[in-house]
Amino acid sequence: MIKFDFNTYTDQWIEEGQYQALMNRKKEITDKFSQSDMIGWTERIEENLLWKIKETANYIKNNFDCLVVIGIGGSFLGSYAFDKMFQNYFGGNHFEVIYAGTTLSSKYLDELMNYLKEKNFCINVISKSGTTMETTITYKLLKDLLKRKYDESEYKRHIIVTTDKEKGSLREEVNEMGYASFVIPNNIGGRYSFMTPAHLLPLALNYDLDEIVSGYYHGKRLEDVAYQYAVTRYLLFQKGKVVENFCVYEENMEFFTEWLKQLFGETEGKEGVGIFPTSTVHTRDLHSLGQFVQEGNKILFETFLKVEEMDDYIEYEGRKLHDINNLVEDSVMRAHFSGNVPCLEIIMQELDLETVASLIYFFQLAAAYSGYLFGIEPFNQPGVEVYKKEVRESLGE
Repeated sequence: MIKFDFNTYTDQWIEEGQYQALMNRKKEITDKFSQSDMIGWTERIEENLLWKIKETANYIKNNFDCLVVIGIGGSFLGSYAFDKMFQNYFGGNHFEVIYAGTTLSSKYLDELMNYLKEKNFCINVISKSGTTMETTITYKLLKDLLKRKYDESEYKRHIIVTTDKEKGSLREEVNEMGYASFVIPNNIGGRYSFMTPAHLLPLALNYDLDEIVSGYYHGKRLEDVAYQYAVTRYLLFQKGKVVENFCVYEENMEFFTEWLKQLFGETEGKEGVGIFPTSTVHTRDLHSLGQFVQEGNKILFETFLKVEEMDDYIEYEGRKLHDINNLVEDSVMRAHFSGNVPCLEIIMQELDLETVASLIYFFQLAAAYSGYLFGIEPFNQPGVEVYKKEVRESLGE
């Protein structure tokens, strides 16, 4: 169960007439959305594909020590964030999944390869184009490591490719080498690709996919509130609140806010408009950035992600520590509101697979609606190509 409060700590910035005018545009905005050719993520995933993902996950668990997921941005952030939320902080019995392909740090890659030398590892490389630099470099290094360990007939069993159905260098390699492979559909962009093999295969190693899929499509019921969220954010932007700070009070949700930052940053940040997404983990960041939020430049609003109930792990002086954590969260919202910072709240009854999957669908809808409210195309990211072009020219390619 998820509850939403977009009113208690925003009313003084939201004029009723402006709010109603935008709410009256809901059909116009949702019609634009429904006419897009990039909303394959709203369609139900096929059962035979789910079966194939589960079978491949079982193959990996039965034959290898660990899986190395090689991807960046939308190719990995969803599953990585999800995984971080439900892993134990220390130890645990999860099948080991390593997320790589996100850096050009030679120190990191050297340590990764040294770590994997004695591991019987499997690779899942994820790239629609097959040309993403960080992914390509990491994939080549780890593939070369496999080639040094095994002959060709064996090392091919260690590689799984998730890419375009027909084109690109990775698809060509699959056709030549016969690697196991999955498809990223053409009607789903990277940051909207949670309900595809790119994310579901790594998650199938440790979690119940049926629960995740069920929760995700339950998120369709949140269409109206997703539009309300988009409208509220847009009106706050018009009042000079150009930064949205996502606040969490559980350390294991930090990378969920990283996923949110990519989702909203790439969707809205075009043509000189958009809300800049940032994040804080409390109570840690209350002792650093909290000062700026309370008394600094009033350019931001906050969206709090609250977990209402938690297993009673700890009691402190007769009180549940989680209750104290939530008390602090409520107090912080009141304090920041008193400092002229609007605060929105999204309350999860508990942190479980279905709830988080529903929330992913909700945020994807809200981001898309926000793009249309800003008058831009929500499903492209032309600005990302600018730095890539500069890099290619600098490398002489």
